[in-house]
Amino acid sequence: MGSVPSRAPVAKPMNVNLVHGGVAHLHIHPGGPPMRSRDTWSVSGPASPALAAVEAAGLPHRVIRHGPVASLAEAARARGVAPADVVKTIVVRRGADDFLFVLVPGDRAISWPKLRRLLGVSRLSMPDAEVARQATGYERGTITPFGSARPWPVIADERLRGREITLGAGQHGLAMAANADLILPALDASVADISDPSPA
Repeated sequence: MGSVPSRAPVAKPMNVNLVHGGVAHLHIHPGGPPMRSRDTWSVSGPASPALAAVEAAGLPHRVIRHGPVASLAEAARARGVAPADVVKTIVVRRGADDFLFVLVPGDRAISWPKLRRLLGVSRLSMPDAEVARQATGYERGTITPFGSARPWPVIADERLRGREITLGAGQHGLAMAANADLILPALDASVADISDPSPA
């Protein structure tokens, strides 16, 4: 455990691999399992602050574009992954002007007792959509730690390790996929058991 810093089927997604300068790149996967084979395309550059931040961090990744989704199952189908690999990025308020990004697998939910215990606090809350937008620069449903308006601490559930995951990329219908074992260190994330199975 690391220390903690004080939406029916939709159109098939278009997948793009990006590297610096927007040049198409095939299957780079240092330090982890290879990415799934996908079509690759040349692109002109990052499409959002989140993708710009991912490129700046030098993270091998794929961009996934898809139509509107209204549920976890739809998002998983649109991204071509299992529900667990649609990572939820949740903004949690620890105090006045003090927020965290919490990352959990799509098929799990934050365990508030575990998270409070990890942080050593007795109270946590979730801000409303406007407060979350002000804190991160992103609308709800698009939030990601990458390219956030402010670099809030990141806490990730330990079950994300050792797999390719997908995260929102700052715009509706835009996501990125990458090796979690590269993403988490890039975000300086604290990794711990902070989730429970989602209610049936």
